[in-house]
Amino acid sequence: MIKVMRLQKKNERLYPSIWRHDWYPLSLLRRRIEEILSEQGLSRSGMRVLDIGCGTAPYKPIFTRLGCEYIGCDLKSEDDQSEVNVFIAPGEKIPLEDASADMVVSFEVLEHVADVDFYLSECRRLLKQGGVLLLSAPGVWLYHPHPTDYRRWTKDGLAYELESRGLEVRDLKYAVGPLAWTTLFRLFGIREVLMKLPLLGMFILIPVTILANLTMIFEDLITPEDICLNNASTYIVLARK
Repeated sequence: MIKVMRLQKKNERLYPSIWRHDWYPLSLLRRRIEEILSEQGLSRSGMRVLDIGCGTAPYKPIFTRLGCEYIGCDLKSEDDQSEVNVFIAPGEKIPLEDASADMVVSFEVLEHVADVDFYLSECRRLLKQGGVLLLSAPGVWLYHPHPTDYRRWTKDGLAYELESRGLEVRDLKYAVGPLAWTTLFRLFGIREVLMKLPLLGMFILIPVTILANLTMIFEDLITPEDICLNNASTYIVLARK
């Protein structure tokens, strides 16, 4: 039963229900990851993928379906760590050999890292020559400590973080443009209010959430691409060593 509940929780992040307040950004993030893998010719078996800061490894199925060898890496914590293969310590090298990975992935982790330079240097150290880093990080987003929350990026700023450390940016996509993320953030606030109302709050929240999610799709469709790319809530970038 516990194993089933863990699987459901991970699947809800990868394939969230439309009545979830974060359905649109999570769904779009997954699609962008899959698009980059396909467009860059990375949808192939046999690759060794390191997920640094994997948590409960919600994105693991994307890579295992492709036949990749997936290795989850994370700090020790009180959370569910059934998917962590390699435990790491702050400020210490990840206990894996240099150039041991074809791909390093990092999803929604970089904003929680105190020493970005050390983190990215470890990502680069672990990559084989020609290997790739696939990373997502927030552009405009609400404060979300885990255990804390240090920073946000512009499109140019995130690209600079990688290129200044010897990683060549090959692709950069966005998830959720500015018109849509204003709706998303309002939905977060509405949800906080309605969750305080027993039963009635949930009864109202579900249709409101579905409507907001559908509204965000329309808002992204009508917002020019360059405006979305320069003012996104999340960036997904692929860089090669």
